[in-house]
Formats: sequence, C-alpha cells, structure tokens
Amino acid sequence: IVDSGGTLVNAAEALVARGAAEVSAYISHGVLSGNAAQRIGASVLKELVLTDTIEASDSVGACAKVRRVSVAPLLGEAIRRIANEESVSKLFD
Repeated sequence: IVDSGGTLVNAAEALVARGAAEVSAYISHGVLSGNAAQRIGASVLKELVLTDTIEASDSVGACAKVRRVSVAPLLGEAIRRIANEESVSKLFD
C-alpha cells in the first residue's frame, strides 16, 4: 500500500457491503504512509498482515489490527542455500 490506506479500506468496505462476513488483507511489503494506520484501525478490516521487510512506524506498530510476520528465517535459508549451491525452490515444496 503506498497511499494513506484508502484503497485497502475502500476495498474492505465494498466487500462487506456485498456480503463478506469479515475481511483480512495480506501484504508482502507494506508501505503505510500518512494516516494509513489510523484509517486501518478504524476500518471494517479484521486484520492486516504485513511482513517485516521494512521497519514499521510507531503508529503501524501500535495498530491493533496490524500483525507483522518475520521473513528473516526464509531469507536466511535462501541465502544459505544459494551460498551452498543448493535448491532454493525446494523451500516452497
């Protein structure tokens, strides 16, 4: 997300308006700018899951609807496999 959370919030509201019981969103590299965390916190979203590929602002870290997951173990294992000339694609089998 590279806006102030409006696109995601609007999409979640549209889904709920069309009958979705709940909406969760998953973003691999979430850039939450401006007042995005506040908009997400006040939205109909149940949860927004972000990876830790960039440092979260204080407002994102404080948002109860945002959950961050670490990709460090996966990246570390991929680097190890590349260095040892092992298969990286097997990580996803």
